[in-house]
Amino acid sequence: MGFFSRLFTFIGLVLLAHAGYSAHEHTLLTSSNTHTLYSTTTATTTTPHLPPDIVIEALVALVIVSVGLVLGTEKLKPISWRDWAGEIEREGNARHPYRRLDERYSFWDVRAKRKEFADWIRAADLGEMVEEKK
Repeated sequence: MGFFSRLFTFIGLVLLAHAGYSAHEHTLLTSSNTHTLYSTTTATTTTPHLPPDIVIEALVALVIVSVGLVLGTEKLKPISWRDWAGEIEREGNARHPYRRLDERYSFWDVRAKRKEFADWIRAADLGEMVEEKK
């Protein structure tokens, strides 16, 4: 994130906090001054809306924060698989996210492992037989 993007984000957050505080103060001040209108059947309270300057300040703050965050983002990576794979090949395998998948052992072949085990047992038995004859 660059200096200007952080500055934009900070200023926007300060403005947003000020707009929130102003809205809170406005509701506190107007809640004590709410007028109760009595009709023949029910009592209704009316609450005034936020002033336009608070709403505009909040929207401007939102835009400034958004601009600051967008300016601070990293360079976008290519979407096309071909471009992405070519970029990784040019940079080498240091950044390859799927390297572990390429280097993993294949699924365990039970029949082949059973045959290896049987051969190992036979070799061990033959080795014991040779030692017994000595």
